[in-house]
Amino acid sequence: MNHWRKELFTIPNLLSLFRLALIPVYVVIFLNASSSQDYFLAAAILAVSCVTDLLDGRIARRYNMISTTGKILDPLADKVTQFTLILCLAEKYRIIYILVGLFLTKELFQLIAGSVAYHKGIMLKGALSSGKICTTILFVSLIMLVMFPTMPYPIVTVIVIIDILFLLAAFADYIHAYAKQGTQFQSIHEE
Repeated sequence: MNHWRKELFTIPNLLSLFRLALIPVYVVIFLNASSSQDYFLAAAILAVSCVTDLLDGRIARRYNMISTTGKILDPLADKVTQFTLILCLAEKYRIIYILVGLFLTKELFQLIAGSVAYHKGIMLKGALSSGKICTTILFVSLIMLVMFPTMPYPIVTVIVIIDILFLLAAFADYIHAYAKQGTQFQSIHEE
């Protein structure tokens, strides 16, 4: 129990917890937004979340604070933030429900495939490059939709199509990685 507490209370893990704490704040502000200032504030909260996401990984690597807890907490904060963002925007733009379905399918696959791999004694060393790129594209494009709530629907449609393509590419890459289980994997006992 003490080891778990020591791992949890590192700067990178506290930043991940902070990102999780920002989610309900974002939801309340976004869903109650009635002015451009409200939407900019919601977008600023998401931008802070993105910056802390960048910082936690860099701090963890630079100061040797990489932990098993962090390997779970960081992607959890990413995925919950992304899902919340997509779901909130889907209330405004119905076309985004396609992203909701695709995102859930991809994440469910990764959860199941990751669990199966873990029971075999292996796990991915970290997020795949395609997953990192997809995360970046999703955050940037969706934050733009939050910042500019009166964006014309054809532009929203183009943004959603781009997001779908990146999600599909990342999904295909993860399917391939889990099917192959090559050099991107390590033993669960390696640190």
